[in-house]
Amino acid sequence: MRRIRANAIAILTVAWILGTFYYLWQDNKPQSSAAAASSASQTRGRSHGQKAVSGRLEIHRDDRTIPLIVTQLPRAEQQGKLLGSFDEKDYLSRKLLKPGDDPYRDHAFNVQESDRLGGERAIRDTRHYRCASMSYDAELPSTSIIITFHNEARSTLLRTVKSVLMRSPPSLVQEIILIDDFSSDPEDCQLLAQIPKVRCLRNVRREGLIRSRVRGANAASASILTFLDSHCEVNTDWLQPMIQRVKEDHTRVVSPIIDVISLDNFAYLAASADLRGGFDWSLHFKWEQIPIEQKMARSDPTQPIRTPVIAGGIFVMDRSWFNRLGQYDTRMDIWGGENFELSFRVWMCGGSLEILPCSRVGHVFRKRHPYDFPEGNALTYIKNTRRAAEVWMDEYKQYYYSARPSAQGKVYGSITDRVALRKRLNCKPFRWYMENVYPELRVPEQEAVTSVLRQGGLCLEARGDSLGLGECRGIGATRPHSQRWELIEPLIRQQDLCLAISAFAPGSKVKMEPCNTKEARQKWKPKGSVLQHLVSGLCLDSQTPMGPLVINPCRPQVASQSWEPQIIT
Repeated sequence: MRRIRANAIAILTVAWILGTFYYLWQDNKPQSSAAAASSASQTRGRSHGQKAVSGRLEIHRDDRTIPLIVTQLPRAEQQGKLLGSFDEKDYLSRKLLKPGDDPYRDHAFNVQESDRLGGERAIRDTRHYRCASMSYDAELPSTSIIITFHNEARSTLLRTVKSVLMRSPPSLVQEIILIDDFSSDPEDCQLLAQIPKVRCLRNVRREGLIRSRVRGANAASASILTFLDSHCEVNTDWLQPMIQRVKEDHTRVVSPIIDVISLDNFAYLAASADLRGGFDWSLHFKWEQIPIEQKMARSDPTQPIRTPVIAGGIFVMDRSWFNRLGQYDTRMDIWGGENFELSFRVWMCGGSLEILPCSRVGHVFRKRHPYDFPEGNALTYIKNTRRAAEVWMDEYKQYYYSARPSAQGKVYGSITDRVALRKRLNCKPFRWYMENVYPELRVPEQEAVTSVLRQGGLCLEARGDSLGLGECRGIGATRPHSQRWELIEPLIRQQDLCLAISAFAPGSKVKMEPCNTKEARQKWKPKGSVLQHLVSGLCLDSQTPMGPLVINPCRPQVASQSWEPQIIT
């Protein structure tokens, strides 16, 4: 009996140890269900006209954040060195919420909760655990951090500044430039200038985020610019990954994963590491899932994520590249649309945009703007996005106007200087952007155009559920149905049957099967003279006139991959 009891105790002890170990390695989420993470993602998507992407929440072992690790607050002597003669208690006490006042009225978030937190707090390290072992160059260039604000809550603004100073290597922070965009109280900014490395520049009239950032960039002394919103908290080792990437290639513009700070209780919530920036034809920003082909190519969760657009609030960029590309379009007003204009310009003029999973910054996403727009929020956004569309979107701007008919006829000012900038930089057309950067953005369906797909003197034809090349027969309406194709992206179809690959590997056969717009094997994109499968990235190849059609690595110069659509009239 004693032996049985001893064995039972031993088994229970081992189970307890294993259970404790398993618990410590699980992702310590601030809410008790997966719905919490989904809610955080949707909160990001709803603010500032952004759209949430619905979908099943998937949790993978490799997506876990660093377990139970929080950022450490510096000791009192370290804080004294960082803050100098600045009196934090006095600064915050001058602007406390009065009893009975609405805590959401002035800032569109719960300022009472922000004030309760004070100037700093410990937050959870939300990076993937592999990020902790990443190494960076010992000598990285320093950066000028530019923060613009208008009537920001003092506690939130101070927490932004202090988080930068306390969670960044001192050698990397050349200066923090605060641009006070004509706030009601000049001391909101002026008192913070007592902190070492902090500079305060005040606009003499309301300029808005765009022109204020340009002023900050012109005043910066470092070779790297970091733009940051005024209601953020940076996380552990947030700066090194971004500066490293820009140092390696000065044409890169990089952004962190933007975590969510609740506007109600200021809880710090980890954002998904599987999202990138996207938009619809009305030029509304949205977070969307990384395309499946990018996911398949990502062997390491710490690898950068290519993104068609950035949210625009937080990013790092080489100062000389920022200036060469034309900074911002300063004829845009206040806020909105500048992230599209910058993103199009970076991609089309020789650069790239990335989101770095090993850099995390928390941001308060609000549901409304707490400040006024001189011409109203809607008109200002229309003016700014119309400028971006007119300068950069070429013939695709018709889809912007179709999606946003209220923009037609609205005044948007002269774009002569921005058009000249694009010409001087020898930037690529928007079609290139659509084909190479954002092929997932579907062009609105138009009337189906029936074509034959010629390859030399032969035409692509369907033979039941298989395909082949045959002699081109008939003219116009006399063409046989087996050689008539409708190219309605992303499908290549004949009535209810569509071109589909049998597998995603080179050499896989192509066949006909019932059309399904959600089926990844049926998604194609004309790219020059080739027909590229969107997910695999491989191209339709006839190999030999008598052989079956397959997909192979794209080689546009090879005759067996060259297709010439000819419209049937």
